[in-house]
Amino acid sequence: MKKRYVSIIIILVLLALWGMTIYNGMVSRQEAVEQTVGNIQTAYQKRADLIPNLVATVKNYAEYEAGTLTAVVEARAKASSVILDSHNLTEENIKAFQAAQDEVSGALSRLLVTVEQYPELKANQNYLDLQEQLESCENAIANARRQFNETARNYNTYLRRFPNNIIASLFHFEKTPYFEASEAAQNAPNVGDLFEK
Repeated sequence: MKKRYVSIIIILVLLALWGMTIYNGMVSRQEAVEQTVGNIQTAYQKRADLIPNLVATVKNYAEYEAGTLTAVVEARAKASSVILDSHNLTEENIKAFQAAQDEVSGALSRLLVTVEQYPELKANQNYLDLQEQLESCENAIANARRQFNETARNYNTYLRRFPNNIIASLFHFEKTPYFEASEAAQNAPNVGDLFEK
């Protein structure tokens, strides 16, 4: 009888250790997702921080382009108000965040097309430096989003595997949505449309 109790206790301890290992694996993967969300926010914030300098530099040369400059500033303000963090990672929130960031990208595209009309601005070293930094930010954003999607895939796959899915449902671990390309990104931009806006 005593051996039976010892066997049951050993089995229960092994099950508890197994469950703790799976739970801790989920926590580690969830933390990795949260870190990549922070990396995305950092990349977008760096771009947002560059925008006032870019607008000020262009403003000195392109005084008649107030509408384009205003659109960039307004898009930046709107994008800054849409917050995405690890506690509100839903598909809807990611889409809202992405839509606000797409507005910034569109406004910046129109601004860069406008700049083409000012040869002296294109040769200005401050502008060239800002443009290079902006391009670097766009690359960092793309890399951060790719890293997020890879980390989310790893986390989601771990959650869905059996028997991990049992522990995940017991402790309310939920699948993380991915960043997806916006519908606007699916089509090549019409350069003529950029000049009209």
